Amino acid sequence: MDSWRVAVLGDGGVGKTALAVQFTLNCFVGTYDPTIEDAYRKQMVVDNRMCFVEVIDTAGQEEYAALRDQWVREGQGFVLVYSIASRASFDRLEIFRQSMLRVKRTKPIFMLVGNKCDKSNEREVTRDEGVELARTFECEFLETSAKTGVNVERLFTLLVRKLRDARHDGSPPGPTPNPPRRRRGNRCTIV
Repeated sequence: MDSWRVAVLGDGGVGKTALAVQFTLNCFVGTYDPTIEDAYRKQMVVDNRMCFVEVIDTAGQEEYAALRDQWVREGQGFVLVYSIASRASFDRLEIFRQSMLRVKRTKPIFMLVGNKCDKSNEREVTRDEGVELARTFECEFLETSAKTGVNVERLFTLLVRKLRDARHDGSPPGPTPNPPRRRRGNRCTIV
């Protein structure tokens, strides 16, 4: 079973905790309580293979920017989140992307997510703008709703696939706690 650590990055109030809770517990937390750091874990099956996903829910407030490098260093995959109802959260995504690029030695594996798609009447960022930014960032894009569960499971499924693909391409996104052992046939090594 492969194991992945995914950090969720974005401004405060965009729904990072709500996404993590919806993914792991299948419920919606409607109250906003600023997070410094929390971890959520879930076992899931992706392409008929079991995996373990640990979601690191990070603080979006600028006063915790010093911790951001640590979260990026520890993450193997990333979710950059903005609220479709907040132009400011969309405009600040470059800060989080630059943090990933600065800390990671290889190209980070991440997805861009426009959360709160259930609030279409409050939309400040169009879907086309999200698609265009994802093209610029060279990553996948989804709109989600942590409230209704739309595309939440799909988000993490796609990210696990991307992480697995990167590992098989020879550019590992980071260490796997229990890497699979290679069989060497009938040979043995005596030390």
